Amino acid sequence: MKRVGYKFKYEYIVPLLLIILSIIGIQLSGLSGKFVINQVMTRFIRNGIMVLALIIPIRAGMGINFAVTVGAMITQGVIITLLNFNMTGSYTIILTIILNLILSVVLGYLIGMALNRAKGKEMITSIIIGFLANSIYQLIFLVGFGTVIPARNEEIILTRGIGVRNMVDLQAYRNILENIWAFKINGVTISLFMILVVFLFGGFVLYILNTKFGQKVKALGLSSQKAKTLGIDVDKVRIKVIILSTIIASLGQLFYVQNIGMLNVYTGHLNTDIFSSAALLAGGASIKDAKIRHGFLGLILFHTLFIVSPQAGQNFFNNSSLGEYFRSFIAYGTIAFALVMNIRRENNLIKD
Repeated sequence: MKRVGYKFKYEYIVPLLLIILSIIGIQLSGLSGKFVINQVMTRFIRNGIMVLALIIPIRAGMGINFAVTVGAMITQGVIITLLNFNMTGSYTIILTIILNLILSVVLGYLIGMALNRAKGKEMITSIIIGFLANSIYQLIFLVGFGTVIPARNEEIILTRGIGVRNMVDLQAYRNILENIWAFKINGVTISLFMILVVFLFGGFVLYILNTKFGQKVKALGLSSQKAKTLGIDVDKVRIKVIILSTIIASLGQLFYVQNIGMLNVYTGHLNTDIFSSAALLAGGASIKDAKIRHGFLGLILFHTLFIVSPQAGQNFFNNSSLGEYFRSFIAYGTIAFALVMNIRRENNLIKD
């Protein structure tokens, strides 16, 4: 009974705290309910798939996969390359998805191999992998285009002829999917198709976890040693888990950038891991247990607070500069608080 009590306490304490803070933030911000709901729904669509990319690695006992930024960089790299060759039209998204899948499998395999050599330290290793990948990415698109890679599209290349512009217009991708089954109710825009897509990915993750492979993932998450005794190839399963995570992350970033319609080439992928992790933890997930409901609940709670916090901070302190600091405080504070709660939960379970 104690074990159940601890699980309930520490799974819901973070969401309950964010609900309270969101209510206070909405009151202090003075923002209308319609505006907040519109913004939350937009961010749910933009970030929902990326959050789901974190769930399978956690269930496999690998912690939070901060290397999902690699998946985001894959998508951005593919888009920039296709635009450089002046590829447009509806088939561009199909080609982007195909190239994303190929590159995600290759790079996901390499990341999985690296994490197999750092068992027990997967989270810090995935952070370092993300930093390394970002350095290579920056080198390719800041120096490689116009030197090693021919620059064929002057609209995305800097005037000096070397390097890609900071901002790239994604006219070929913009809002292609949002307008499908989209309608308004009392001033609230509902993009039904995109919401269903996010839930479809959630269903896909749930399906994977209930397959034979998913049972191996869960067994691995409980104990890698016991999984070995059951005849499970632990290293192979871990690699497949990271490949799946990278694929989902790359597709998540594709939906994100096509929704925005603009690509911030050098910073668009940054913090995707932090904000996704914060949203998942805000829903009550831990670094050892994460479910679909944690992701969806966390998306709503985290982004509600993320939207209202700058204006709430500005109104409360009567200082516009302090308002923006609240965004970073909320993101990192959510992760820190959730991790502290997770540690306390684990300690209490051990004592029990």
